[in-house]
Amino acid sequence: ETKKDNMKLAILTSLVASAAAFAPKPQAATSTKIFGDPRSPDLLGVDPGPLDLWDPLGLIDDIDGFARRRAVEIKHGRISMMAFIGML
Repeated sequence: ETKKDNMKLAILTSLVASAAAFAPKPQAATSTKIFGDPRSPDLLGVDPGPLDLWDPLGLIDDIDGFARRRAVEIKHGRISMMAFIGML
Protein backbone atom coordinates (compact mmCIF):
# COMPACT_ATOMS: atom_id res chain seq x y z
CA GLU A 1 0.00 0.00 0.00
CA THR A 2 2.90 2.44 0.60
CA LYS A 3 4.11 1.79 -2.95
CA LYS A 4 0.74 2.93 -4.29
CA ASP A 5 0.82 6.04 -2.11
CA ASN A 6 4.36 6.84 -3.19
CA MET A 7 3.42 6.35 -6.85
CA LYS A 8 0.37 8.61 -6.49
CA LEU A 9 2.48 11.23 -4.78
CA ALA A 10 5.11 11.05 -7.53
CA ILE A 11 2.46 11.41 -10.24
CA LEU A 12 0.80 14.30 -8.43
CA THR A 13 4.07 16.19 -7.97
CA SER A 14 5.07 15.67 -11.60
CA LEU A 15 1.68 16.98 -12.76
CA VAL A 16 1.98 20.05 -10.55
CA ALA A 17 5.53 20.69 -11.74
CA SER A 18 4.58 20.38 -15.41
CA ALA A 19 1.60 22.70 -14.94
CA ALA A 20 3.81 25.27 -13.22
CA ALA A 21 6.33 25.12 -16.06
CA PHE A 22 3.74 26.31 -18.59
CA ALA A 23 2.02 28.91 -16.42
CA PRO A 24 2.29 32.45 -17.78
CA LYS A 25 4.65 34.74 -15.95
CA PRO A 26 3.79 38.38 -15.28
CA GLN A 27 4.92 40.76 -18.02
CA ALA A 28 6.89 43.86 -17.19
CA ALA A 29 5.60 47.16 -18.54
CA THR A 30 7.40 48.23 -21.69
CA SER A 31 7.75 51.72 -23.04
CA THR A 32 7.38 52.73 -26.67
CA LYS A 33 9.17 56.03 -26.17
CA ILE A 34 11.83 56.80 -28.77
CA PHE A 35 15.17 57.75 -27.30
CA GLY A 36 16.81 59.81 -30.01
CA ASP A 37 20.28 61.16 -30.31
CA PRO A 38 20.59 64.83 -29.32
CA ARG A 39 23.21 65.35 -32.07
CA SER A 40 20.64 64.66 -34.79
CA PRO A 41 18.78 67.77 -36.00
CA ASP A 42 15.36 66.17 -35.48
CA LEU A 43 16.46 64.15 -32.41
CA LEU A 44 15.78 60.80 -34.10
CA GLY A 45 18.25 59.60 -36.67
CA VAL A 46 21.61 58.28 -35.82
CA ASP A 47 22.76 55.35 -33.73
CA PRO A 48 26.33 56.27 -32.83
CA GLY A 49 27.28 52.70 -31.94
CA PRO A 50 30.53 51.79 -30.22
CA LEU A 51 32.71 54.10 -32.34
CA ASP A 52 30.62 57.28 -31.77
CA LEU A 53 29.16 59.44 -34.52
CA TRP A 54 31.22 59.41 -37.72
CA ASP A 55 30.66 62.53 -39.83
CA PRO A 56 33.94 63.43 -41.59
CA LEU A 57 32.33 66.02 -43.89
CA GLY A 58 30.43 67.82 -41.13
CA LEU A 59 27.05 67.37 -42.85
CA ILE A 60 25.21 67.05 -39.54
CA ASP A 61 25.75 70.79 -38.97
CA ASP A 62 23.66 71.70 -42.05
CA ILE A 63 20.21 71.53 -40.43
CA ASP A 64 18.37 72.97 -43.46
CA GLY A 65 19.43 70.19 -45.84
CA PHE A 66 19.12 67.36 -43.31
CA ALA A 67 15.51 66.42 -44.19
CA ARG A 68 16.29 66.33 -47.90
CA ARG A 69 19.41 64.20 -47.41
CA ARG A 70 17.43 61.78 -45.25
CA ALA A 71 14.65 61.52 -47.86
CA VAL A 72 17.15 60.99 -50.68
CA GLU A 73 18.95 58.29 -48.69
CA ILE A 74 15.68 56.45 -48.06
CA LYS A 75 14.76 56.74 -51.76
CA HIS A 76 18.12 55.37 -52.88
CA GLY A 77 17.86 52.54 -50.37
CA ARG A 78 14.45 51.56 -51.73
CA ILE A 79 15.68 51.71 -55.32
CA SER A 80 18.67 49.51 -54.47
CA MET A 81 16.40 46.98 -52.75
CA MET A 82 14.16 46.81 -55.85
CA ALA A 83 17.25 46.41 -58.05
CA PHE A 84 18.50 43.57 -55.91
CA ILE A 85 15.12 41.80 -56.09
CA GLY A 86 15.14 42.34 -59.86
CA MET A 87 18.49 40.56 -60.11
CA LEU A 88 17.12 37.45 -58.37
